[in-house]
Amino acid sequence: MSEPREQDRPAVVWFRDDLRIADNPALHAAAESGRPVLCVFVWDDATPELRAPGAAGRWWLHHSLVSLGDALERLGARLTILRGPSEQTVTRLLRDTDAAGVFWNRRYGGVERRIDEAVKSTARDDGREATSFGANLLFEPWTIRTGQGTAFSVYTPFWRACLAAPAPRKPGPAPKSLRGAALPGTVKTTPLDDLGLLPTHPDWAEGLREAWEPGEKAAHHQLEKFLADDLGAYREERDVPGVDATSRLSPRLRWGELSPHQIWHATEERRDRATAQGAATFASELGWREFAYHTLFEHPDMATVNIHREYDSFPWPRLHPSALRAWQKGRTGMPLVDAGMRELWRTGVMHNRVRMVTASFLIKNLLIDWRHGEQWFWDTLVDADPANNPFNWQWVAGSGADAAPYFRVFNPELQREKFDTHGDYVRRWVPEWDTGDYPEPIVDLKETRQAALAAYDAVKRSR
Repeated sequence: MSEPREQDRPAVVWFRDDLRIADNPALHAAAESGRPVLCVFVWDDATPELRAPGAAGRWWLHHSLVSLGDALERLGARLTILRGPSEQTVTRLLRDTDAAGVFWNRRYGGVERRIDEAVKSTARDDGREATSFGANLLFEPWTIRTGQGTAFSVYTPFWRACLAAPAPRKPGPAPKSLRGAALPGTVKTTPLDDLGLLPTHPDWAEGLREAWEPGEKAAHHQLEKFLADDLGAYREERDVPGVDATSRLSPRLRWGELSPHQIWHATEERRDRATAQGAATFASELGWREFAYHTLFEHPDMATVNIHREYDSFPWPRLHPSALRAWQKGRTGMPLVDAGMRELWRTGVMHNRVRMVTASFLIKNLLIDWRHGEQWFWDTLVDADPANNPFNWQWVAGSGADAAPYFRVFNPELQREKFDTHGDYVRRWVPEWDTGDYPEPIVDLKETRQAALAAYDAVKRSR
């Protein structure tokens, strides 16, 4: 049996959180190599330190993988699903297929970086090309530094440095076609349905189906809709939860159906006198995402460990499961909090203003450790990612980078009066609010605020 020609050895593309065809540097490099392309996704539920997506995220992932697989087939390739520990699974695949090289787009968590470096090292030792690309951030973490060469810990100077840096690269095109690689019989694939990513509670899954259509095509449609309809008023209306004025692009970014480069340049193309303020505000929201990922790069354990370690001594009271459950289910007696938590359960997202209010209520009124809230959001948000989710919880808790002042406690009633003046948002999600059947608040806002400030003061005095 003759040896395969050198040019017939496959180029492997390892998809992770970049589930798109266009502006995918790893896929582009594999296609440009002229080799047959082997597109792979690895479901790793075996590496202990690797945080698996929550239930809502797994739902999105399943449907986005279906969409990606269909798109690859139209180009002449296919998506191969493998299951197992990433490092060993990818290394075995490269050897079983005698791949010439492997390409992927970078990740920024600590465990993910260690896995990627190990795969890259082994592949190169075996004589294969192994190349990673910057695809999911506008600016790589090591390129935006202070004058002292350290990472930024405050957002405003961070974003100022980003805007002063060379502009983000323009997005690349999708390949017009691919030469798909054949799999040898030694490679054990896993059908997507066998991964068990879809939820087992039909009522919850139904709400997600009503709210979302995952996939790259739907992502581009949503981007165009937002830019055409909402960009001009984004600055004024983004904080009003009863108005559909946000971009709804966060899960698209989380799963890489869109790249930030595509969003950045599409927004710039729409920027004119009428949309200038909205475009600048929207760009700054992309900036917060960048800041969260740069912070993750420096603090890979921030989902469980306070960035400011003095908060390790915070005197969290003994957890009352009934209070946590009331918060999770939207039964606190605080209309804006309950509306947000029910929106989350039904749709897999929550308006950003309300996220801050619900987080503040859990931490500073119920005095429940922020990690309980972070875990609940991780499980129920379709856009929960390893950077934004813990970053924002630590921001509200006061323990994170550029954190809210510890004495800032969002009053959910004042927030409702200011941002949901006519009660449109609350009535949508809490229809019993003004019918006489709504429960009394489970805590007193004034008393619990004072208790929280006293606890925070104790931490400050102990420094």
